[in-house]
Amino acid sequence: MNWEQLLSLKRAGDTAQRLRKDQNETRLGFEVDFDRIVFSSSFRSLQDKTQVIPLSQTDFVHTRLTHSMEVSVVGRSLGRIVGQRIIEKYPHLKEQGYTFNDFGAIVAAAALSHDIGNPPFGHSGEKAIGEYFKTGEGKLFQEDLTAEQWQDLIDFEGNANGFKILTEGNAGATSGLRLSYATLGAFMKYPKESLPKKPTKHVVDKKFGFFQSEKDFFCEVAHDLGLKPMRQGNNLAFHRHPLSFLVEAADDICYTIIDFEDGINLGLIDEEFALEYLIKLVKDTIDTPKYHSLQNKKDRVSYLRALAIGTLINEAAAVFLENESIILEGAYGVSLLDKCKYEAQINDIIQISVSKIYNSPDVIEKEVAGYKIIADLLEVFIKAINHTFEGTASNYDQLIFKLLPEGCQRLEANVYDRILMVCGFIASMSDGYAILLHKKIKGYFM
Repeated sequence: MNWEQLLSLKRAGDTAQRLRKDQNETRLGFEVDFDRIVFSSSFRSLQDKTQVIPLSQTDFVHTRLTHSMEVSVVGRSLGRIVGQRIIEKYPHLKEQGYTFNDFGAIVAAAALSHDIGNPPFGHSGEKAIGEYFKTGEGKLFQEDLTAEQWQDLIDFEGNANGFKILTEGNAGATSGLRLSYATLGAFMKYPKESLPKKPTKHVVDKKFGFFQSEKDFFCEVAHDLGLKPMRQGNNLAFHRHPLSFLVEAADDICYTIIDFEDGINLGLIDEEFALEYLIKLVKDTIDTPKYHSLQNKKDRVSYLRALAIGTLINEAAAVFLENESIILEGAYGVSLLDKCKYEAQINDIIQISVSKIYNSPDVIEKEVAGYKIIADLLEVFIKAINHTFEGTASNYDQLIFKLLPEGCQRLEANVYDRILMVCGFIASMSDGYAILLHKKIKGYFM
């Protein structure tokens, strides 16, 4: 892989490459990507989607929206640090007009959108959709689908749904966000299809990154960027775009440290744990008198959080630069933080977060409710669209069909496309809207 190709400004529908030196410096293409994501309805819905802890009535906690913004900020810093060194190492990039800020803009845009495809109710939302098909009423569709299509559904993946959201409509280049291929490449942390499932321990094989419905366009992006194929055979898999390692690191840094901070502020984790666990990350940068001068818990924890994030940004950038040539060869198979010197400290923080936060009653209760809500919504909407297609719709089916957004009222000939369209509609819902709609279809609210 080479950086010139990896930094492609091309967009869906372009018949020629866009040259960096021809870009308007006041409105750079990679910055346009960021703006388009911000103004999208899919991004707005993240404001009412659970990150980990359900929205608290007593204290502020992070939503998917605030988490995504923070990941983007961290990602921009990572991209700029790395970009500065890459430009120095490959001076021809500077001659073509590229700057270190380009790297920051690409990573920031990709990081901003990294959760855009996640369903409501946290990570359990993905599992709830998958379980509907694996063990619920959706099992009956298996015989109508290919093995890959079926795997798409039973392992419904927010990353693949995100790629669908970012690229939908690209076939005719008349709709969709039309992001640059560089940003799409950085977004694709798992550039493979759903099968085979976890064939290796390579980081790319951890999940999958596109549905069968986007396979052709995914291939177009991958080939344009020059992503290196991982293996031979019918099932597609590519090595990552190098900048996706930075997107992943930004996400890892934020959820590790900030979820921990939320847990402390909500009283789920004692403040003493903050000092015990975070001090190992910040011992070289902490201003002890300043720390002890802070009067309340939030300020003290916030100070430690800021230092910890700064430490991990520098560490992740250092690991990337140390392995940059290996990454370009496609020979780097783990996350950046898995190779950093603070791996043990990070794992300690994650373990206490799992015990005290992710397994807390509030989180589990929300996940349980989410399973039921999502299963019920899938049931009524899939029946409605299929019965409408078959000409057997009841009056109730007809009413339910009308509740679908206009863009989801297409009676696709392929059952996979119809089902995936419904899954995408439900995945796009905020927590609040899913709850409200569920009450309405169950007759609990008028």
